[in-house]
Amino acid sequence: MLFWFNRQRYLIDFTLSSLQRRMGRNITLFVVYALVVFMLASVMFFSHAIRREASDMLKAAPEISVQRMVMGRHDLVPLSYLDAIGKIRGVRNAEGRLWGYFYDRSSFANYTLMVPRKKARGHKVANGETIIGEGVARMRGVRKGGSLFLSSPTGKLFKFRIKEVLPAETALVSSDLVLIAEGDFRRFFELKDDVYTDLVLEVRNQREVDTVVAKAAYKLHDARFITKSDILRTYESIFSWREGLMLALLGASLLAFAIFVFDKASGLSGEERREIGVLKAVGWDTSDILSMKFWEGALISLFAFFVGVLAAYGHVFFFDAGLLQPVLQGWAVLYPQFSLKPHLDGLQLATLAFFTVVPFTAATIVPIWRAAITDPEQVMR
Repeated sequence: MLFWFNRQRYLIDFTLSSLQRRMGRNITLFVVYALVVFMLASVMFFSHAIRREASDMLKAAPEISVQRMVMGRHDLVPLSYLDAIGKIRGVRNAEGRLWGYFYDRSSFANYTLMVPRKKARGHKVANGETIIGEGVARMRGVRKGGSLFLSSPTGKLFKFRIKEVLPAETALVSSDLVLIAEGDFRRFFELKDDVYTDLVLEVRNQREVDTVVAKAAYKLHDARFITKSDILRTYESIFSWREGLMLALLGASLLAFAIFVFDKASGLSGEERREIGVLKAVGWDTSDILSMKFWEGALISLFAFFVGVLAAYGHVFFFDAGLLQPVLQGWAVLYPQFSLKPHLDGLQLATLAFFTVVPFTAATIVPIWRAAITDPEQVMR
């Protein structure tokens, strides 16, 4: 065993000296390789981390949301609907929600105006008060204790005292949020007291969600029911689509990498052939040459892989993925500013390594094997 390790160490030493003789070509190959790995790993790290953030944020979402549909459109829900489904067996709590979208002409951004739910103990607001997301505070240049002025759709000016600015950790779901009291909300949008935007249901047993939905659908034929799992699947599909779009945009980089791999597999340069012929002439076995070239491809690919992965890790988790946010994060104007929690998925790293390291390393073996089994004199000629 010790003999084998010493043999591999000598082969690695020779491989390093061989790489130095073709420094320019190998550096170019390394840079392209590391750049491709960096971009692919950045997309994978960012999309996976933002999925985890969304999943954690949506843990507090209601089990079932109920919307009234009129001619295929979301419409206001009358109070009678709340009375009808609140008595269904298995429903622990039924509550009406008030929320809506508002376009602010001063900042050219859409806000989400919402009345805090009764269970949101830390986000209670009185008439004339508001709690806003960090994106709204940033766009309007306001802070806690200041005032927020909003012009209603009918032209009335409303003034709210800012009670609190939501932390940046929740910016993924609260960047554009403006929480106001129910009375202010109804006056702002001129809503009657017996209507809601939608209803939310809390179920005692999570396994009975589908049963409760079936019972509620039997009573409310014009209602649409959205479960927490539906929301999670929607987020998953959105991020997967954005991730696929970003990977498609990286097609040029992938093509460049494929060209390099093809160049490596298509044949050897004259200098490399002469080197193999000399090694065969001085007594090297075919297995020794294959091992030497295997280490050459493995060293380049592994080093480029680790450099690309480390650069992607720093880009995503320390520099907030500045190159990817506009594509993968969303929001037309109010881009949330938050730091993702560092997390690595072993399966993702293994998949990335399999599709980058393995093809390149294997591509170095085929042409070397062809040259190594040829007569040394013929190779040098």
